[in-house]
Amino acid sequence: MIEQDYLELLELQQIIKEGVEDAVPEAVRVRAEVASVQQRTNGHCYLELCQSDERTQLAKVRAIIWRSQAAEILGKFAEATGAPLQPGVAVIFEVKVNYSELYGVSLIIEDIDVTSTIGEAELRRRRTLDRLEKEGLLELQKEFALPPVPYSLAVISAPDAAGYGDFRRHLLENEYGFAFDVTLFPATMQGEGAPASIIAALEKILPVAAPGQNDSVSCHPERSEGSNFDAILILRGGGSSLDLACFDDYDLCAAIARCPLPVFTAIGHDRDEHAADLVACGSVKTPTALADMFIDAVAAEDECISSFQNRLRLAFSAKLAVLDAAVSRLETRITAANPRLLLERGYTLVTNDKGTILKLAADAAAGDRIKVLYKDGTLNCTVNGKV
Repeated sequence: MIEQDYLELLELQQIIKEGVEDAVPEAVRVRAEVASVQQRTNGHCYLELCQSDERTQLAKVRAIIWRSQAAEILGKFAEATGAPLQPGVAVIFEVKVNYSELYGVSLIIEDIDVTSTIGEAELRRRRTLDRLEKEGLLELQKEFALPPVPYSLAVISAPDAAGYGDFRRHLLENEYGFAFDVTLFPATMQGEGAPASIIAALEKILPVAAPGQNDSVSCHPERSEGSNFDAILILRGGGSSLDLACFDDYDLCAAIARCPLPVFTAIGHDRDEHAADLVACGSVKTPTALADMFIDAVAAEDECISSFQNRLRLAFSAKLAVLDAAVSRLETRITAANPRLLLERGYTLVTNDKGTILKLAADAAAGDRIKVLYKDGTLNCTVNGKV
């Protein structure tokens, strides 16, 4: 009998299987990034987990959540984070190592620890805020103030977002009939690409706001003169903490801080404030609340103008009353001094032949011709002498 000097593939695979499973016989906790997630119709959930540095992928492996545990594990993650398990999220899994002669190494996920995921997001937020504070960027936007009547608004949002639609309707259909000019600059509003997309939208706004600048705009803390816009609004409706983690990105927050126009955020969340909210000129919870803020600003100015109008009307009316009283007094004096009224009362009026009134006898001499006026006629007389 000839002795074999090789192994059948199945034999080799079985040796590897024994070695792998003997090396890691118990469940272990593994931190990895989710590269892909596929929920199958049969109820099983298939994932690809990976680990990367800044340049390259260092490791990857298939992972499975069996149907019997999928609803519990995936629901646990969604309840804790407010979002489904999705690519790009780093999570600590409890896994058992499995080796299949057909499919190779895979990890059977038996549990999930979300505390590290949430903790890392909060840590990034704190690091961003610390850096912004050290660089003096947290308060730059607070130096701006809206004009009395903010009319022209640049909005950064996803064009099909419900929050943007709510904002437009609430603002443009306001009960007062105030007019606003709203220009949309579309951007991605969640995920890893969101900060770069929003920064690009800011850079598109600024050349419009300050004509003549280069395409690569460097934000600075002085308000742009000759701006076509009164403010920049960043809108994002409600979402999970993971969806909104992009608003803690340092580069985005620094771009907002250095923007030469006042920036206002309306990022739909109630649980906390993101770094972008804290660095902006102002922030509110929802897009409709931001619309209300601008409507209220114009309404306040309108009320102030109405108040001035009423005060001017009252002052003008008072002045007219004073003038009317003065005219009435003058009319009374003029009427009282009317010579015809004196004649009606039985008095006479004497004039010389030139029509000059003679108030004294000394004003006439012998031989002068005079006229004596009565209410019913005039006598032409000659002065014979004085007594």
